[in-house]
Amino acid sequence: MSTVANEAKQSHYKSKKAQSIWFKWWVGILCVLFAIGAYFIVERLWLGLTTTNLSSITPWGAWIAFYIFFVGLSAGSFLLSTMIFVFGMERYEKVGKMALFTAIVCMIVALTFVLMDLGRPERAFSALIHWNVTSILAWEMRFYVIYITLLTVELYVAMRADFVRLASYNSLKGKIARLLTFKNSTINDYTKKRDHRWMKILGTIGIPLAILGVHGGTGAIFAVVSARSSWNSGIFPIIFVVSAMVSGTALLLAIYIIRSKALKQPIDQGMVIGLAKVMIAFLFIDLLLQFYDYLVALYSLADSHLLSLQTMMRSSYSWSFWGIQVFLGSVVPIFLVYYKKTAKNINALLIAAILVVIGIIGVRFNIVVPSQIVPIMEGMPAGDYYPTYNEWLVSVGIVAMGLLIFTIADRLLPLDQADDVSEMGDQNGR
Repeated sequence: MSTVANEAKQSHYKSKKAQSIWFKWWVGILCVLFAIGAYFIVERLWLGLTTTNLSSITPWGAWIAFYIFFVGLSAGSFLLSTMIFVFGMERYEKVGKMALFTAIVCMIVALTFVLMDLGRPERAFSALIHWNVTSILAWEMRFYVIYITLLTVELYVAMRADFVRLASYNSLKGKIARLLTFKNSTINDYTKKRDHRWMKILGTIGIPLAILGVHGGTGAIFAVVSARSSWNSGIFPIIFVVSAMVSGTALLLAIYIIRSKALKQPIDQGMVIGLAKVMIAFLFIDLLLQFYDYLVALYSLADSHLLSLQTMMRSSYSWSFWGIQVFLGSVVPIFLVYYKKTAKNINALLIAAILVVIGIIGVRFNIVVPSQIVPIMEGMPAGDYYPTYNEWLVSVGIVAMGLLIFTIADRLLPLDQADDVSEMGDQNGR
């Protein structure tokens, strides 16, 4: 019996050692990518927008596409968390706290991209200090501040019981837990009900904030630009919200599977299959809305609409629409989720989730770039934009920063379902 126990202990130790090595490699790679990106960020701040292909004709480029992409990931992740904490869908509880933290990290990344796009980054807070009530951007800045604050408070409430449990451990997680809990904090039936009630209240407040204020509002920034007919649509903010649900669900599904595989934790196959079907359901709604948006533009026979569609679907930019948005981001994931041989395969569903995320990136680029290539009026020059290597490397650095924040926080905070605290204590040398 003791021999079996020793073998199990040695196997557990080897597994943890392997995880530690992979963790160090992963953090090291992210640090290198962030350092490279940081160099080009400094170069961009020092030399200005001359390091980009942005111009007065195409003032928005890759960084704005990534900005709306990450705002969508944040809103989608948060709205998925409300399915758990507000509507009581307990089968997805394992990703509840992770969804909230992902939403926070994605907002940090999104706002960093906006900062890079500003011609004068030092004036970033002008919209907050000087409030123009007729400006959607000024409203958005306030919505973002309120939204991030709400996410932070709700995440703390969701982790409070875990902090109390961890506070008794003499580990790094335990020390952080003691810093973030009150001295007399306890766990009992009353505090559990109170925490659940507050999460439900905060989640309920956050639903209209995320839909109308955060991502719907981000869509409205584009929708009110009457000079760009392909953006100037009342359905645009709704498309933004639905695609946020698609990308948010896909991201959390991918994170959960990759994280579980990396930590050699059991994967809840039923939850994965359920999330994959939810992801595809949102994807179908998103595709339907996009179809009608394109159909109305086509039937209008307006030159500006037709030129925008032609630029997106029949120009040198069409590879992004047909290759990434349609084929990789829609056709392949739908096939993988509903084909019998792959419908219950975890690796196939992981590929489907990753492809959906990539597809939504394509959607964001197709929203931002092709519409600016079409001249605003007859006689004006057409746009011509492809991101420079500086823009790509800055983007890589910012994304690496977000992944680094998530990776380190995952080690320091109880983002996973805390159903076995003793194991967490063992992992930290209790």
